[in-house]
Amino acid sequence: MKTLLAAGYQFPESGELFSEIVSDYKESVGEIYFSWGMTPSGRPGIPLTDWEHQERLEYELGVLRSQGFKLDLLFNANCYGADAISEHLAGEYCGILAYLESRDLLPETVTTASIFLAEVLKKEFPQIERRASVNMRLDSTLALEFLGDLFDSFYIRRDLQRNLETVKMFRKWCDEHGKKMGILANSGCLRNCPAQTFHDNLVAHQKELYKLRNLPDAMTTFCMKHYRNKENISNFLKSSWIRPEDLHYYDDLVDFVKIATRQHDHPRRVIAAYANRSYEGDLAALMEPNFSSLFAAEGYIENALFTSFEELPADCAVNCTNCGKCKALLRKVFVPHSTKG
Repeated sequence: MKTLLAAGYQFPESGELFSEIVSDYKESVGEIYFSWGMTPSGRPGIPLTDWEHQERLEYELGVLRSQGFKLDLLFNANCYGADAISEHLAGEYCGILAYLESRDLLPETVTTASIFLAEVLKKEFPQIERRASVNMRLDSTLALEFLGDLFDSFYIRRDLQRNLETVKMFRKWCDEHGKKMGILANSGCLRNCPAQTFHDNLVAHQKELYKLRNLPDAMTTFCMKHYRNKENISNFLKSSWIRPEDLHYYDDLVDFVKIATRQHDHPRRVIAAYANRSYEGDLAALMEPNFSSLFAAEGYIENALFTSFEELPADCAVNCTNCGKCKALLRKVFVPHSTKG
């Protein structure tokens, strides 16, 4: 049986409602995850004063629920500053859930990176599934054991997921402990990115950043600078993404597959590719972050030119010896502009 997708809500910039997009893929998408206003999360939120956005979100959540989708509210910021263990934070977030409950929109799941919020939710809203965010970078069953009393489900660290034996190890632990687990399929982030903590904290303080005069050339995304050097494009192949065609390897191993669409410029393309488990075109255009524009000066990576899951680097990418495998694979799948028809 195919594992269902979890897709991220975004306000429709193209004029197409998000509920209209996912309604075309109801057999493949089981959950919709979303953030709330300008509460900190793993991605930038909508302006707190933009009531049109807020009203549209609540409207669409109602439509999505009526269509049978489960809801997953994100409290997944990596930093809450001085409020991190405060009564104020607990009250604010419980208040959000109480409001949603009053609108018959109480989510089935809350995904969080905060052990404090997980503990608060366990006490105040025990009926809600508590899911450990991918931002927690859980990379061992020992970590899951430590969190077993607080969380009902987990996203495992994305850097591990191409090693199927490692995924099976997590699956075995979850089965033995009555837990669920998932993966993030289309992260474009660098494998084992050393700047992830910095970037996650930066995003969590987005609201404060808007009020400051920041350096105009400040580097906020390490990966963007990295890929401006065309010699580094082969490192994209070392990332943690899973091609739509390779999802079948995970059907018996994970309970849900998250696809990043909250900030993507073409969410329908991403949802369609992973729902259909097939895609022809620029592979980088399915990822978030989307590096297509950075690679475009040279060409694009054609997804249809990959031939097997095994040709993608897994654990070897973590302590790379620059053996030449990735550069050879890039020559196979990269279509330079001179050969475009």
